[in-house]
Amino acid sequence: MNFYLGIDFGTSGARACAIDEEGNIHSSTQYLFPVSASKDWARSWESALFNLIDSLPRRVREEIRTIAINGTSSTVLLCSGQGDPVAPPLLYNDGVGVAVLDKLKASAPSHHLVVSTSSSLAKLLWWYEQPFYTQAQYFLHQADWLAFLLHGKLGITDYHNCLKLGYDVEQLAYPSWIQALPIQIILPQVLPPGTPVDVVQKSIRERFNLPGDCLICTGTTDSIAAFIASGAKLPGEAVTSLGSTLVLKLLSQKRVEDSRYGIYSHRFEQGEEVLWLTGGASNTGGAVLRHFFSNEELSSLSQKIEVNKKSDLNYYPLLKCGERFPINNPSLPPKLTPRPENKVEFLHGLLDSIARIEAEGYSLLQQLRATPLTRVYTAGGGAKNGTWTVIRQDHLQVPVTSSMNTDAAYGSALLAQQR
Repeated sequence: MNFYLGIDFGTSGARACAIDEEGNIHSSTQYLFPVSASKDWARSWESALFNLIDSLPRRVREEIRTIAINGTSSTVLLCSGQGDPVAPPLLYNDGVGVAVLDKLKASAPSHHLVVSTSSSLAKLLWWYEQPFYTQAQYFLHQADWLAFLLHGKLGITDYHNCLKLGYDVEQLAYPSWIQALPIQIILPQVLPPGTPVDVVQKSIRERFNLPGDCLICTGTTDSIAAFIASGAKLPGEAVTSLGSTLVLKLLSQKRVEDSRYGIYSHRFEQGEEVLWLTGGASNTGGAVLRHFFSNEELSSLSQKIEVNKKSDLNYYPLLKCGERFPINNPSLPPKLTPRPENKVEFLHGLLDSIARIEAEGYSLLQQLRATPLTRVYTAGGGAKNGTWTVIRQDHLQVPVTSSMNTDAAYGSALLAQQR
């Protein structure tokens, strides 16, 4: 039997999912990052990758035909010619780009999506000004580097991960204004997501009993993998990922981009048709909820919320200053007051406020002429909260359902299978 392996790297851990040719799951496993992971993210990711593969049953590993990996969008590394990080990775929400934002605005077209303190290109320009930059030869995304650990090829990416680097996903080329930047580094070669790159390296193959013809494919981002897993296929259908952050993806016939609001569009090919996954990522989401409540409290308190009663609390739930979408303001402060003593009321206010931000995001996409919203699928841990689903549907005014599969690793497995 042939198996296809998808691996998902999120903010709190990683997951692997092996499926057969019919899309049936035969094995899945997860790895939670330890508290110490932030001291050396790259090695923590490497440990997670190899732990996940090793945790699969040997009978599955021996029949894996292709592997695809997704990572968090705009999580990037600066690497030597041997693929070793020359500095700690910069995570998706790192705002170091604020120091180079004026230079970025002077180089990029007006309102381009890279004009953001957390874009991949902003991080690269910030790195360019650091003393260790001369040690680097390659700029890679998280998914690129993890795939490199398996196939050994440096400088290869996909056009989903490369969007926030400024790659033109319509012309399928780096624009001239990027090529003119004095970055003196090898930008990755860009291939369609799911493109076979090479077979797994011999040492890795022998270590994990993988077949000699096991192919490693280019990957995607975590939110697009979640979209693929959801079952959404028609223009107007959308996926909201309720994980640590809030990510919106609407399948649209029209490409919509505007950095003023943190809106961007990913190329999304379905057969011969080119559609667009338009949306954005907010810094609000599950991380805020888990800051105030345990998983057990979230479950028990949610059941006590009167969903037919509106919350009077109007929050902007953030853990620190800075928002990306639907407001793109690196200085936007959290708003978490007034805080009632009653935990149920407080949770109701948080859930309602995040649902309002989600609805504002989709409304903004409609104003910018994306395909009208018809249905929202939900992925991520928040998809399990039935109370939140009712609150969100009231704000969105369209059907809200759980994704066919809420696991982004499953979406990456489907990507591996399709190629």
